[in-house]
Amino acid sequence: MTMTGICRYICALSGLLAGLVLSASAGNVADVSTETWALQPGTQLVGDVATVVARHEDTLTDIARVHGLGYEEIIWANPGTDIWLPGEGTVVTLPTRFILPSARSGLVVNIAEYRVYYFHQVDGKPGVSTFPVSIGRMDWSTPIGRWSVVAKQKDPAWYPPESIRNEHRTDGRGVLQKVVPAGPDNPLGRYAMRLSISGYLIHGTNRPVGIGMQVTHGCIRMYPEDIEWLFPQVPVGTPVTIVNQPYKFGWAGDELYLEAHPPLEDDKSTRERAMTVLTEEYVQATRDRPARVNWRLVEDVYRRHEGVPVLVGTAIAAP
Repeated sequence: MTMTGICRYICALSGLLAGLVLSASAGNVADVSTETWALQPGTQLVGDVATVVARHEDTLTDIARVHGLGYEEIIWANPGTDIWLPGEGTVVTLPTRFILPSARSGLVVNIAEYRVYYFHQVDGKPGVSTFPVSIGRMDWSTPIGRWSVVAKQKDPAWYPPESIRNEHRTDGRGVLQKVVPAGPDNPLGRYAMRLSISGYLIHGTNRPVGIGMQVTHGCIRMYPEDIEWLFPQVPVGTPVTIVNQPYKFGWAGDELYLEAHPPLEDDKSTRERAMTVLTEEYVQATRDRPARVNWRLVEDVYRRHEGVPVLVGTAIAAP
C-alpha cells in the first residue's frame, strides 16, 4: 500500500475510533430517496454531476453519505479538499453521474469504483439503481466472477471464521466470540444476502463511516439505509457479477465519455499495463461505432482519475 493509502485508512480508522458524529446534514440519511433511473436507448450514462456548498460542521464523509456516495469516490472528485474539515463555503463536487459497467444484468459490483449497480424493472421498463460499497482489503480480496444470491436473512447472526478470530486476537482486539448475535455490535448490520461462493455476503454494517473503502474481509458492505432498500427488491436467484473495471467508456447519443478510477492498491496487473487496459476498453466501446477522440484529453482524464465521466470524443458519421 502506498503512503497515501496508509494515511487515508489511518484517518478513516481514527474517525471510527473517535466515534464520528454525523452533522445535521447527514442526520436525515434514512429519508434520502434512492436514485433510480430508467435506461434510455442509445446511452450508457445515468445521473448528473452536481455540487454542494459545505457548512463549517460538515466532513466530506457526511456529504458523501447524504448524496449516496462513498469515501474514496468523493475524495477522487475533490482533490486537495480536506476530508475531515473541508471548511465553510467550500464547493464540493458530487460525482453522481455514472457510466454503466460492461455487465448489465441483476447485481453488478465494480470493485474498482466501490459501487454496486442493480438492474431491474422500473414501471415495467428497464432501469438501474446504484449504491456505494466497501470491498475486501488486499489480503481478503472480493472475488471476481459470476455468482448469484442464494439466501437472504434479516437480523443475521455472524459466525466469524477462525481466521478472522485469530486476526482479532493478533491485533489486540480481544476475543471474538464464535457467534455474534444480531444487534448493534454485529458488523453485518440488519440485512444480509448470501452469495453462491461460500463465505461471501452483501450486507449492511454497524460502522457506516467506512463505506466506499477497501476494508472488508471480502464481503460487500453497504450503508444501512441502502441495504434496507435493496434487500426486499432482490429475489433469491438474482445473478451477481463482480468485475474490476477502473476505466469505462460509454455513449450518450453521439458523444463518447470516459470515466477513470485509480486501480486498486493490490491490482498490480492493471497498474503495470494501465493504458493498455484503458485502450482495450476503448476498442470494445467503439467496436461497432467508430469515434473521433481527443487523445490528449483521454490521457488527462486517465491521469486525474477523478471518477467523473468526461466527454472525450464524438461518433464518426457513416459515409
